[in-house]
Amino acid sequence: MTSTDGSTYEGFTAEERAAMKEHAEGQKKAARRGSPAEKAAEAERDVLTKIAEMQDSDRTMAELVHAVVTANAPALAPKLWYGMPAYALDGKVVCFFQSAAKFKSRYATLGFNDPAKLDEGTMWATAFALTEVTAEAEARIAALVKQAVS
Repeated sequence: MTSTDGSTYEGFTAEERAAMKEHAEGQKKAARRGSPAEKAAEAERDVLTKIAEMQDSDRTMAELVHAVVTANAPALAPKLWYGMPAYALDGKVVCFFQSAAKFKSRYATLGFNDPAKLDEGTMWATAFALTEVTAEAEARIAALVKQAVS
């Protein structure tokens, strides 16, 4: 397939294909689980395992993001979403952490999806680059997740 600018479409990257595969496996695994409490416990274990597998700085940031989100928005349930730690309300992902290594980016990302109530006028940010989680960043993340579920 050729686009109008002469470049050719080469399909999904290996990282994108891997993320889609992880998402499909997660969906199958969730369908096999037992009670809602068992599903929630398994989902949180999956998130913590995924965080533990991350490289040093990504892991440190993901651990802090996880702690801030779970402390400030306890209504959000941890779950894996396309192989990333995510936090959902009523089954819909509100926010997620994407490690820098996942898509070979120079920074990690804290992103928010449509269910997040971050609306501010006619334009607002839905993703934030993270290179380090400082005390200031922790406070901003806490405020964002509180607003997202309010």
